Amino acid sequence: MEMRRPSLKRGRTSMEFETEIIFGIIVLLIAISGAVYYYIAPIVDFFNAHSILITGTATSLGVGFVNLLIVISFPVSVVFIVGIIVSIERIKRIRDRESKLYDAPVEDAIVEPKSGAKGSPETTNRWRKILGYVDSQNENDWRQAIIEADIVLDEMLTKMSYHGDDLGSKLRGATKADFKTLDQAWEAHKVRNDIAHDGSNFLLSQREAKRVINLYRQVFEEFYYI
Repeated sequence: MEMRRPSLKRGRTSMEFETEIIFGIIVLLIAISGAVYYYIAPIVDFFNAHSILITGTATSLGVGFVNLLIVISFPVSVVFIVGIIVSIERIKRIRDRESKLYDAPVEDAIVEPKSGAKGSPETTNRWRKILGYVDSQNENDWRQAIIEADIVLDEMLTKMSYHGDDLGSKLRGATKADFKTLDQAWEAHKVRNDIAHDGSNFLLSQREAKRVINLYRQVFEEFYYI
């Protein structure tokens, strides 16, 4: 049986596409530089007539410097403008990705327990309250949501026979082999500790609170706890 070689063809990335656009604009500027100079000739003549005010000398060297400065400034300015436009578009894409990651409605994360969930109806009700806290407009409720979620995580690990004096020690007894969302659990627990230790001095936005609650959600869903 004849084996086909894997195709190496791939689509162009947005960065490559943007680079081609910028390069094309630069080439176009070089091509039309003569026409551009024709239209800005009156400006060049004006500065040539007043070159002594710019360079301190009325010699041909001073005039040539002014000419060079004007000719170069136009394409350079256009390149900078293109760079600004490209940067703004990239920032928009980053903001869109952040919005999808952080601003997704938390109530969509989990409302009803999954089929085969091990958590009790009481746990489900507590999770609903946590979602209500994080959707509140009160910053204290956001903190409370994270603290409550951390308590639920601690109780879950206890039921799973992880031993320790606190949640941190229980997490240290876990391995990624049987705890795929261990990193998410640690990251969420660290935020909870920051809240507990720093109190009101710890700055917490609703976006960050939602992100942390979604970390807890990932852990709970792995073990069908909610």
